[in-house]
Amino acid sequence: MKTPQFDYCAPDSLEEVLELLAEHGDEAKILAGGQSLVPLLALRLAGPSYLIDVNRVRSLASIEDRGDVMAFGATVRERTAEQSASVRQKIPLLAEALPFIGHVAIRNRGTIGGSVAHADASAEIPAVTAALDGSVVVRSVRGERVIAAADFFQGHFSTAMDDDECLVEVQLPTSSAGTGWCFQEIARRHGDFALVAVATTIALDSAGAIKDSRIAMVGVADSPLRARAAEASLVGAMPTTETLAAAAQVATDDLEPASDVHGSSAFRKQLARVTVRRALTQATQRAGAPA
Repeated sequence: MKTPQFDYCAPDSLEEVLELLAEHGDEAKILAGGQSLVPLLALRLAGPSYLIDVNRVRSLASIEDRGDVMAFGATVRERTAEQSASVRQKIPLLAEALPFIGHVAIRNRGTIGGSVAHADASAEIPAVTAALDGSVVVRSVRGERVIAAADFFQGHFSTAMDDDECLVEVQLPTSSAGTGWCFQEIARRHGDFALVAVATTIALDSAGAIKDSRIAMVGVADSPLRARAAEASLVGAMPTTETLAAAAQVATDDLEPASDVHGSSAFRKQLARVTVRRALTQATQRAGAPA
């Protein structure tokens, strides 16, 4: 399939990228890995007048360990992060989620920043970003903004970025000692979009009670959904089978996922409940709770 016609730009610096975005606004699209944009162009679901390729901007391709935060440049490849020993050690939730993204060929080109900016409602990296209360750094000729994940994802393919802004960095907090994690995904086949995916972390206190919990779901709403009522219900409780099952019930009680060719709304809701319970169970075991 042929794409619509566009002017192609490949600047060498971020400053040039921002100037092009300031000039062309919503007529321009950023090309990083292209794993989402190129199919949209081929299907004529996107038709920008200008395509700005940011792969020559070297400052966007690094992973920086800043102690309590790891910063991923916009063009860091998903496969690079997946193979990073630092990521596995410091952000195991992300490391566990990355292999669920498509296939190796996809992850060789797909980028951390591109996935977050694309904001697919079934995508893995947005789920992890939401669960960890990550932040997104965007920049324009007007200056820089740091946007919390809770404010960044606004709907399916919709974010808080303005047309003249470029995502330059995704910041994810590192895992603290004694924190368990789990990423679970249900799809028809490996590499397909998730019917339901759950990213969760659990931290226990010295007595074995839950002192912090995070639960984010994708595939059940038009953006990553934090189950904050369920998180609150877990704090102070002992991580028993009954407690985790009750939290999974709370997390999914108000869900109204859309029905589609892959399953009804009721099916997705039940799938979400089971997946949340399983994810919480594994996270608590990794945090040190008895099996």
